[in-house]
Parts: sequence; C-alpha cells; structure tokens
Amino acid sequence: MTKHEFITQLRDRLSELPEREVEERLSFYVEMIDDRIEDGRTEQEAVADLGPLDEVVAQIVADIPLLQIAKKRIKPTRRLKAWEIVLLAVGSPVWASLLIAALAVLIALYASFWAIIVSLWAAFGSLAGCALGGVVSGFALSMGANLPAGMALIGAGIVCAGLSVLLFFACKAATKGLVVLASKTVLAVKRCLIKKEGVA
Repeated sequence: MTKHEFITQLRDRLSELPEREVEERLSFYVEMIDDRIEDGRTEQEAVADLGPLDEVVAQIVADIPLLQIAKKRIKPTRRLKAWEIVLLAVGSPVWASLLIAALAVLIALYASFWAIIVSLWAAFGSLAGCALGGVVSGFALSMGANLPAGMALIGAGIVCAGLSVLLFFACKAATKGLVVLASKTVLAVKRCLIKKEGVA
C-alpha cells in the first residue's frame, strides 16, 4: 500500500471523528511514513511498518476522548426546523426524564463497582491492622504473666497477616480488572458513537 492509499483509507475510516483530531492524526502518520522513507525504507515498507489499518484506526479511536466524539455525534448537521424544536420541547418531560434516569442508573452501577473495590481494600487494611496489633499485643502479654493469651494473640495476628496477604492480591486483581473493564466500556461506547461502515 502506498502512502497516499494509506492516508486516504485512514481519512475515510476516521470520517466520523472530530475533524481537528483527524487532521492531527493524519499529519502524524504522514510524518511517520516520511521519516521511515528518509531512513532508507521504501514507501510500501514504511506503510507496512505501521501495522494493519484496523489496528491503527482502533488505536486512534482509543486515544480520542469520549467527550469529543460525543460532541461530534450529537452536534446537528443542519438547523432544526420550527416543528422539530416544538416537538423536542413538548416531548422534553418524557425524553429528558428517561435520559436522566438512564444516566443515574449507569452512574450508580459504576459507583457501586468502585464501592466494592474500596470495601475490599478497607477489609485488607483492617486485616493488616489486626495482624500488627495482634502480634504486638501478644508479645506484650507474653512478657507479662499471661503467656497462653499472648501466644493466642500472636497466632491470631499471624493468621490475620496471612489472610491480609491473600486479600491484597485479590484487591489488586479486582482493581486492575475494574480499570480494564472501564476502559473497554469507554472504547465500546466510542465505537457505538462512530459506528459506520468501515469505522473501528
């Protein structure tokens, strides 16, 4: 594929994105291809080094903020007619309340997922605190007159320490999983907003 073909196809595939973002990305790839040609590669090799067009488009879509894509899609391409404005105004109690309710549900779901993560980390913190407190208190009691109680506290502290180590790895994996899920969700929403034949 030549540079001109690559840039033309890339422009077509990104046509639903904000124009300023598209122009920035296209100039970036033109410069990247030109740099590789200056380094002695052929035009076809320079284009091939960029990877498949689908991957390039997917990376560009992932890099552009969701708000910019939403603005581009929501912005009307023509002026609204008077009857359309009246219809929107009259129907606003219904569609606005449904939109607000849907957004509230999405925000509540997102917040509840993060609340679970925060709760897991709080449980980890309390287990770690119990482990430290149990071992310190157990040594203090062991030095005193109550050796059996001190040993029991040290044992409980060691058990809490072991559980806190396991919970730490579970919390870390859950947090990473939720971050990945959130980024994939945003990418899916972006793809839905720019859904068009050949895009993303």
